[in-house]
Amino acid sequence: MDAERRQAELIEQFSAQAAALSSAPQLAALVLEATSHPALFAFSELLTLPALSKLAGTQYASSLDLLRLFAYGTLKDYKSNSSTLPSLLPDQARKLKQLSVLTLAESTKVLPYDQLMQELDVSNVRELEDFLINECMYSGIVRGKLDQLRRCFEVQFAAGRDLTPDQLNNMIETLSDWLGTSDSLLHQIQEKIKWADTTSELNKQHQKEFEDRVEEAKKSIKVSWIKLKVPTLF
Repeated sequence: MDAERRQAELIEQFSAQAAALSSAPQLAALVLEATSHPALFAFSELLTLPALSKLAGTQYASSLDLLRLFAYGTLKDYKSNSSTLPSLLPDQARKLKQLSVLTLAESTKVLPYDQLMQELDVSNVRELEDFLINECMYSGIVRGKLDQLRRCFEVQFAAGRDLTPDQLNNMIETLSDWLGTSDSLLHQIQEKIKWADTTSELNKQHQKEFEDRVEEAKKSIKVSWIKLKVPTLF
């Protein structure tokens, strides 16, 4: 919860700063600051800020593309498009590697060292393990176990990344389907409860009728017994 609150505070902070800026160079500098911040790992909300949309169509438009990459992409994506994007500062490169680990952890919980070294552009196992420990686990964005024998990183927890528009639409569709199924199930349960209540009430009525008949039979037997015991006078 503290990490989520910290993310929200940083997003609010950068949103307020963006709203106070008007020139493209200032907004590009804000993007640089946000993508370099060591504690910020969510960027999709910044992409929706009206102020940052001013970068589109300017010579600083690539800063907006870079922000989008930090929201949804990986280091591998950056390397594929580096010719059209601003050069990364060391803090940005480290952040993009951290985000890349989170992306990989979304698809599998056992990450081979060879895959990680390729994705993170790391040359040896020692460097990789130092990065996973110092920049990922100590920062709290992932928890896991380094398995040197099997040469893999076993992910136990990984912070979630921003959802792409397609992922968000799929999630909304999935939740809508789940809601529909839940409503149908709830209706069936309510019908069964109603049937059970009705059945219970009928059983109570039948029980009452049975008990009344038993009482009537007892009274009838008692009266007959009395008549048999009391002699007639005539």
